[in-house]
Amino acid sequence: MKRIYTCIDIGSNSIKVLVGEMFKGRLIVLATSCVKSRGVKKGLIIDANEAISSIKEAIAEVEGKLGIKIDKVIASVPAYLATYTEVDGYSTITSEDKKVTGNDITRALQACVYNKISEDVELVTIIPIEFVLDKKANIKDPKGMVGSKLGIRAMMVTTSKKSLYAIVSILESLGLKVVETNFGTIGEYYEYRDKDMDKMSGAIISIGGDLTNVTIFDKGIATASDIIPLGGRNIDNDIAYIKKISKTDALRLKESFAIANRHYAQGSETISVFDKFKKEISLNQLEISDIVMSRLLEILKLAKKQASLLTNKENSYIIITGGVSEMPGITSLLGDVFGKEARIGNIETMGIRDNKYAALAGMIKYFHGKLNLRGKEYSMLSVENEEELISSKKGVLNISEDSVLGKVFGYFFDK
Repeated sequence: MKRIYTCIDIGSNSIKVLVGEMFKGRLIVLATSCVKSRGVKKGLIIDANEAISSIKEAIAEVEGKLGIKIDKVIASVPAYLATYTEVDGYSTITSEDKKVTGNDITRALQACVYNKISEDVELVTIIPIEFVLDKKANIKDPKGMVGSKLGIRAMMVTTSKKSLYAIVSILESLGLKVVETNFGTIGEYYEYRDKDMDKMSGAIISIGGDLTNVTIFDKGIATASDIIPLGGRNIDNDIAYIKKISKTDALRLKESFAIANRHYAQGSETISVFDKFKKEISLNQLEISDIVMSRLLEILKLAKKQASLLTNKENSYIIITGGVSEMPGITSLLGDVFGKEARIGNIETMGIRDNKYAALAGMIKYFHGKLNLRGKEYSMLSVENEEELISSKKGVLNISEDSVLGKVFGYFFDK
């Protein structure tokens, strides 16, 4: 079956949109966009009009590539004041044949969160840990099994209602219906995961523009997270301040000239820029890399400390992601700070090779798996858009006779 999903991430540095197709268990990227973010700071909306302008631009770019209208999205939301609470619930199997259906799973999940969410927070997602059917435990997907009582143990993930609603209300003002929310680091886990990770405890460290998110996972379940108020923009500010150049030039030097580890930089490699006094100056790679490395080490050491504070277990893996993780020379820094357990996230999804899209790709995979468990189908595209995609001559879709566009939604959709 063809299932088309759109995911959006409203970050401090950029607004990113990804439209993908889940086909035979794999995500195939159909279109992406990444535009400079305006009106967003530290993951929060500070100027609604500026943010709306950036989001419109990102959505319009994807719509232009696909030739369709986007009106439903999965949205990444800030992880401020995030809480992770283990909950349980159950449902009685009411069908005559006593076979578990998606509706039984939905009722059990609803029972998990009933009267357990306080007024100042909002549910982001609920992650099943295990199902118990009668006396049989450790079931991952009970659909089709026979029993009388379906129990579930799950992780309820919530966040600040104010920060979540700010994102949702902005998107809805643009005519975009938010059908799912999630944290970017949970998405990143689902992009980078492998069978070994699902058996171990570890951390995802995502270095963003203004913030670094640290999330702990235990056997594939997010259990805790925190935010460090430092990110890639601090590196830009350091370069701009020390070398007295514009932040635009500082960003360019960080992205295309600097080496994360100064020991691999060349003093003979130089570049010319204009300082704030309109004077042309020559900067070498070694001195710029020295500034970058100093701030990166601070961020990584703080992240390591936070990862240790968030769990009482030893982290068997640490994955570093975010735009800064693409810098040459960063792998050697990880070894110095974390040891052999740390690595850079490696994207394997067709159509993207940049870690800045990892969260979006992973959130789509998470949502798709959630729907399969739930046994529900829901179309994120109108009938007209489905027909437009199928009949499109752009070559972005591989429509076959036995393939149809999927329908998607979350656990609590009851149609």
